[in-house]
Amino acid sequence: MQTTSATQTATTPPAIPAKKPGISTDFDTFLKMLTTQLDNQDPLNPVDSADYAVQLATFSGVEQQTKTNQLLEALTGQFGVSGISQLAGWVGKEARSTAPVNFTGAPIAVTYAPNIQADKTVLVVKNLKGEVVSRETVPVSAAAYQWLGANAAGDPLPSGVYALSLESYKGADLLDTVGVESYARIIEARNGPAGATLVVAGGVEITADRITALRSPAVP
Repeated sequence: MQTTSATQTATTPPAIPAKKPGISTDFDTFLKMLTTQLDNQDPLNPVDSADYAVQLATFSGVEQQTKTNQLLEALTGQFGVSGISQLAGWVGKEARSTAPVNFTGAPIAVTYAPNIQADKTVLVVKNLKGEVVSRETVPVSAAAYQWLGANAAGDPLPSGVYALSLESYKGADLLDTVGVESYARIIEARNGPAGATLVVAGGVEITADRITALRSPAVP
C-alpha cells in the first residue's frame, strides 16, 4: 500500500508496463511498410513482384511458427497442471525408492537385491558429504532388513539424511554395488523442467520415475 507524507502535493502514478506487440500488430506494420514501398518505388525500375512474394511468404512462415510455439507452450502448461493434479493423490502415501533415508533415531526397514553369485553383502552408509560413516555385513537375502542407524563403532548416528547402498562380494571380489530401497512418506509434489518431483520426509526429493511402489501409511 502506498503512503504519502503531509508535505507531498502530488503523487506520481505507477508506471504501466508496455504491452508487448502481438503477431497481428507486426503483420499490420509489415503490410503498411510494403504498401509504402510500392507507392514510392521507381516507376522506371520497379521491384520484381517475385521479391514481394518472397517477403510475404517469409513473414507468413515466421507468423505461423510463432503461433505454433505459443500453442506448444500453452499445451505444455496444461500437461504440467494435469500431471500435478494426478500426483496430488500421492501426497500422504509412502513411496518406495532408492533415495537417501531420513534417519530420526528409529530403525528403518530396507530391502535390497544381492547379486545371485554373492556369498557376502555389505551395507554401506554415507552422509550428505559423501563420507562413509558405516559398513556392516548384512544377510545375503532379499528379505527386509532393519537398519538400526549405527556407525562403524556401533554407536547411534546423529539424526539426518543418509545414502545407503549394497556391495555384493564373492570371496574377496566385489561383484557390484546397487541401491537400497526403503519407504518414506510423500509430503509434497512439484513440477519443473526436469518433470514431476516428489518430496518425502526430511526434504529428500525424488523424481517420479524412481518410485517403484506406493502404499498407504500404516495405522499407528
